[in-house]
Amino acid sequence: MPYDQIGKLLVVFGAVIVVVGIVFLIFGGNIVGRLPGDITLARGNFTCIAPLATMLILSILLTIIVNVVLRLLNR
Repeated sequence: MPYDQIGKLLVVFGAVIVVVGIVFLIFGGNIVGRLPGDITLARGNFTCIAPLATMLILSILLTIIVNVVLRLLNR
């Protein structure tokens, strides 16, 4: 892989990290466990969160982002 493609890939990854950081700043980290379909079990001192809907949405978004990046790099 030539160095110019590695540079582009690093820039894209950096931009993705910045966007994720901004989302966490805006929502304050209260994204996980809040969607319908997310399972939360709380018993006494024990809390278990299974963010099924959140992980499904993140998986779809990351798949789209990776596909777009790979198509841009393969021009």
